[in-house]
Amino acid sequence: MKRVSTMKRVLLALLLVALVPVWASAQDSEYSKGHGYVYFAPGFATAEGESAGMAHIGGGGEGFFTRNLGLGADVGYLAPFRSMADGIGTISPNFVARFPSKSGDGKVEPFVTGGYTLFFRSGTANGFNFGAGANYWFKDHVGLRFEVRDNVMAEEGTGHFVGFRIGLAFR
Repeated sequence: MKRVSTMKRVLLALLLVALVPVWASAQDSEYSKGHGYVYFAPGFATAEGESAGMAHIGGGGEGFFTRNLGLGADVGYLAPFRSMADGIGTISPNFVARFPSKSGDGKVEPFVTGGYTLFFRSGTANGFNFGAGANYWFKDHVGLRFEVRDNVMAEEGTGHFVGFRIGLAFR
């Protein structure tokens, strides 16, 4: 990974992740302005013909500037199951589009997301991510989050980190 000072990027991403649910907390319309989430994602990594089981844990938030479109960010730790201490950090600012149900009950909220990913440990590497999933709101302010996301490391060849995210969403 390329050696670059990442302190400013890390602090900016952490600030964004912390502020998105705060900005979104004002419920002055008929739709949710945003939410936060935490997740655990078992999955796998593939690079140069090799694959390994991985786990990705983290959290983030999404804020919506229209009924369907918004911005989000998450911070996570990605590591192989065989050696959890050998993991890397991820920061992912994203665009997100959600598709509220036509029935109007708002319990199931499918979405797609994608954007930039910064991978970091002793250096950094650039990449991108894309995914799709759904939030299931079983209470007004608490729900389950299900998502499949691929984080792609674009440097040093191409590595894919596919995770099946299971988490808790809150608004």
